[in-house]
Amino acid sequence: MNQSGWLQLILYVVLLVLITKPLGLYLYQVLDVNGRTFLDPVIRPIENITYRFIRIDARKEQGWILYTASMLLFSAVTAIFTYVLLRYQNLLPLNPQNMPAVVDHLAFNTAFSFTTNTNWQSYSGESTMSYLSQMLALVCHNFFSAAIGIAIAAAVVRGIVRHSSQTIGNFWVDLVRINLYLLLPICIIYAVFLVAQGIPQNFKPYDTAKVVEAQTVQVPKKDDAGNPVKDAKGNVIMVDQKVDTQSIVQGPIASQIAIKMLGTNGGGYTNANAAHPFENPTPLSNLIQMLSIFAIPSALTYYFGRMTKNQKHGWTVWGTMAILFVAGTLVCWAAESGGNPMVQHLGVDASGGNMEGKEVRFGIFNSALFATITTDASCGAVNAMHDSFTPLGGFVPLFNIQLGEIVFGGVGSGLYGMILFIVLAVFIAGLMVGRTPEYFGKKIESYDVKMASIAILLMAFSILGFSGWAALTPWGQAGVNNNGPHGLSEIFYAYSSCTGNNGSAFAGLTANPSNNDPHYDITLAFATLIGRYGIIIPVMALAGSLGRKKLVATGAGTFPVTGPLFIILLIGTILLVGALTFLPALTLTPILEHFLMLNGKLF
Repeated sequence: MNQSGWLQLILYVVLLVLITKPLGLYLYQVLDVNGRTFLDPVIRPIENITYRFIRIDARKEQGWILYTASMLLFSAVTAIFTYVLLRYQNLLPLNPQNMPAVVDHLAFNTAFSFTTNTNWQSYSGESTMSYLSQMLALVCHNFFSAAIGIAIAAAVVRGIVRHSSQTIGNFWVDLVRINLYLLLPICIIYAVFLVAQGIPQNFKPYDTAKVVEAQTVQVPKKDDAGNPVKDAKGNVIMVDQKVDTQSIVQGPIASQIAIKMLGTNGGGYTNANAAHPFENPTPLSNLIQMLSIFAIPSALTYYFGRMTKNQKHGWTVWGTMAILFVAGTLVCWAAESGGNPMVQHLGVDASGGNMEGKEVRFGIFNSALFATITTDASCGAVNAMHDSFTPLGGFVPLFNIQLGEIVFGGVGSGLYGMILFIVLAVFIAGLMVGRTPEYFGKKIESYDVKMASIAILLMAFSILGFSGWAALTPWGQAGVNNNGPHGLSEIFYAYSSCTGNNGSAFAGLTANPSNNDPHYDITLAFATLIGRYGIIIPVMALAGSLGRKKLVATGAGTFPVTGPLFIILLIGTILLVGALTFLPALTLTPILEHFLMLNGKLF
């Protein structure tokens, strides 16, 4: 842990603070259907044409049930569209590499993964997806799923702010305005910047280059239809293949990277994701990408304070998130800087820390910072392989996801996820002082606590249930590349990532094996659906309940929701729920692996 790292961490936090207020004010204008922005002269005509085309009355609002139903319908239609496109990409244009059709279970997994803002990838993008699939299916979902997250957050905030109201906005209006006024304009500028940094944006076929040293590798033998050939026992037959050339990926990369970071999507154009020089070529691009991940989630806390007319509460929520973020960064950084003590016992100079799985151009601090940011948010982009982190270094991104990714979190999902914990914290505070808890002049009653609890418990049920199932079955065990607690961590991380709509992985897990076993693809897809809609539906029910409530007078017994005391209570609630839910499983995974490493055993 050196001075350079400390300076970079301070710089990052300062830059984040500086963009939070102006972007929050802009969000306040965008999420108000009558709000005016500096882009109105250009975009307002397009907005009005869009409403006429989809036959929407922008002045007509929806209750929480109709708002949620509209969101689910839109998500279902776009998911089906993506599935069909992937299944027939071999027949469609913009496929210079002649990529074959995506197999059914992988297309199913990918369609729901991108629909839910998870962007889990059981494939290598550069060897699986055509340019059309990357742009029309995946990039469009990056915009849609990000906009949906922000729209749900705005609807929840309206439910908190309004009283005696049956409506919380109009989903279609929110979807249109967020894309036209926020995501598209920023991403156009962002993509141009990334091209200037060296990221390709073209439709050229892949280039081919000779490698310096030819290698012989083993690959599955395939029949004329491209399917793996198996022996009499059902095992895939492997054959030698000489590798003396390398494909240099091309395509519309910059446009995808811009929205994958800004929208906290995370799905990489290439398998190496943000560790690939064509996705993240320079230290400056690395900094801007990390900043863009937190930009909208951070600004939403200011928007929250502005909407509630209690800016101190917005900054209190921001402060809670910032404390948890910095704490996670320091733990991960310290673990990776300390490295593996077994290397030191061999007499090797390990003063450089653990560089396994990391890009030299980013180093340990930027790898640890990126890993913490991407798992605090529901992003999933990686510039280092989490599977190669030390046990405690890998513990941080895993635990970040299991907290619900509410430390700034995904665009929108971080705020409404944090509001669930705020409701629980206010409820606990009410119990401590012996009176009905209140939040912004509204009584928090049993129905509200039940909705918050259902959302949190569903996430735990999905993570622990699917992880336990996979760990005890042959198909689950066949996917891990490591033994002992590290292999279990790979499974545990995968279902945590998909349920948390993150999408990053302990990359040792083979979720789509050569024999095309569909179990991981299907169960991980269902985990993404539970993690997205299993939380959104009770969250929206909570928003509807709060919007219908009448205001009650606050008094001396009302627990203040600003200041250090509330931050401590909120952090305590977050950690208590996370620790009680996942600590037993965590002790069998990274924590156990850490103590075994100290005793000279690796996996």
